[in-house]
Amino acid sequence: MCTSQLALLQVFFLMFPKGIRPQHSSSPSGAVPTSSALEPGTHGGNLQSSSEATATPPAVPGISTVVPTLVTPSAPGNRTVDLFPVLPICVCDLTPGTCDINCCCDRDCYLLHPRTVFSFCLPGSVRSSSWVCVDSSLIFRSNSPFPSRVFMDSNGIRQFCVHVNNSKLNYFQKLQKVNATNFQGLAAEFGGESFTSTFQTQSPPSFYRAGDPILTYFPKWSVISLLRQPVGVGAGGLCAESNPAGFLESKSTTCTRFFKNLASSCTLDSALNAASYYNFTVLKVPRGITDPQNMEFQVPVILTSQANAPLLAGNTCQNVVSQVTYEIETNGTFGIQKVSVSFGQTNLTVEPDTSLQQHFIIHFRAFQQSTAASLTGPRSGNPGYIFGKPLLALTGNISYSMTLLQNQGNGSCSVNKHEVQFGVNAISGCKLRLKKADCSHLQQEIYQTLHGRVRPEHVAIFGNADPAQKGGWTKILNRHCGISAMNCTSCCLIPVSLEIQVLWAYVGLQSNPQAHVSGVQFVYQCQSIQDSQQVTEVSLTTLVNFVDITQKPEPSRGQPKMDWKLPFDIFPFKVAFSRGVFSQKCSISPILIMCLLLLGVLNLETK
Repeated sequence: MCTSQLALLQVFFLMFPKGIRPQHSSSPSGAVPTSSALEPGTHGGNLQSSSEATATPPAVPGISTVVPTLVTPSAPGNRTVDLFPVLPICVCDLTPGTCDINCCCDRDCYLLHPRTVFSFCLPGSVRSSSWVCVDSSLIFRSNSPFPSRVFMDSNGIRQFCVHVNNSKLNYFQKLQKVNATNFQGLAAEFGGESFTSTFQTQSPPSFYRAGDPILTYFPKWSVISLLRQPVGVGAGGLCAESNPAGFLESKSTTCTRFFKNLASSCTLDSALNAASYYNFTVLKVPRGITDPQNMEFQVPVILTSQANAPLLAGNTCQNVVSQVTYEIETNGTFGIQKVSVSFGQTNLTVEPDTSLQQHFIIHFRAFQQSTAASLTGPRSGNPGYIFGKPLLALTGNISYSMTLLQNQGNGSCSVNKHEVQFGVNAISGCKLRLKKADCSHLQQEIYQTLHGRVRPEHVAIFGNADPAQKGGWTKILNRHCGISAMNCTSCCLIPVSLEIQVLWAYVGLQSNPQAHVSGVQFVYQCQSIQDSQQVTEVSLTTLVNFVDITQKPEPSRGQPKMDWKLPFDIFPFKVAFSRGVFSQKCSISPILIMCLLLLGVLNLETK
């Protein structure tokens, strides 16, 4: 009886139009909006119309993610078009006034189409979109406050989709997965030959891409070369000259040079002469290699500091280059606009096996940037701190990175310091050779060695804190050594250890938490020494400890699952659909009524 009833139900379903059959919305691949579907929807929530979507998440019953075709509207008349379809918060914009590599929402890049310059976009720099779709024939009118569109899927079926206000998609998106289905399409779009013939002549690109070597031109010899940034290699950190500088890659490198005969190398070695670092021009764009003598493609290197030639005076080699700093200003795909160089010079004593440590710094920034942006240091997050980035400190109006002790090869304290990295517990120590001085001067010297020449007063709450806005900084609490009762009149209480205690927590959405600093305390440990003792050195220690004090809320219960129900309970057919499952009850009355109806129809036809 039940089998015959189901057979009659199949006939009954054929009597309904195709458009009103119940169906779960699935992920239509390659769906594009129809011409009649681009109706202006009522925008609501955090997300506006999507700019780009590169990934399609797996299909979830009742939820669909559609990748619509990007449509760039034309600007009628003098109406301006936003060239930077960025997010409200650009989490990868870590350097103010400078184009961060692969950060597609960085306004300092001045790029209409960031993907033409960047090989990929960092997570969080482009929007993702999520759509819930049903068959458009089921919808008569939409009262949804969110944007809605009608898409045509790959099967030619019109899908009515509503843009979901999902906070999880505000910053991050899932990467596209490669499988056997889409491999051929991706290989045709991104693939290429495994090896390229060296005999093929390819025209140079019209602009630099991130990481490309920067071309230089020596007019005196008509030679094209690359801008070099020597790096240290091996255990001794010897200078390797062949390392090219990468476009938009701000770096700082250090290497060491050894001289067997400094007296002859002083004036003959080009690495010691400042003139060798600016006696060339930089090609504005790579296509300038076809006509390097054209002044339109040449950017001269401007000297911004004093640079004297090396001079051997007695037993001293003077004006030796110890630091080279390049400032390169770029303007998106228009290439390099300005190059300047400054030097640091020192004197070396001529003796056997003399060594020199050189620093090479290359910094990129946007062309015609504001003066305020140039005075602001790099960020450690935007807005929340990023693990491993420097912990920012403030003294007066000057922002800098908090530091720890660093020792030299013999264990003595070095002038250079380790940066305190956010979220990384660290400990360091060294031996400080004491000078003969009174107690107050001795204490001052040790304090400056522990926390730096300038005592940190405040710490940035977030990684993008502005020194001009005091509300973005929290004051450092200091717990100095307790002065205990000392009977010794010739004793001096000196600090020997500094512990930096940092309390931090996550704030904001659980889908995109932002780390911020809640408080910082300096805790000093001291010991007493006697002036009568011949104390030549003292061991110092600095350590940093990060404590997570995040109070996590109760776990969310999740969004309710969508259960589409249509009015199929039509008399006299008592058919209940609950979660897409037929009712298992077998009723005889509907079959009897169906038979009576069929008999009535047959009687009408026979008359």
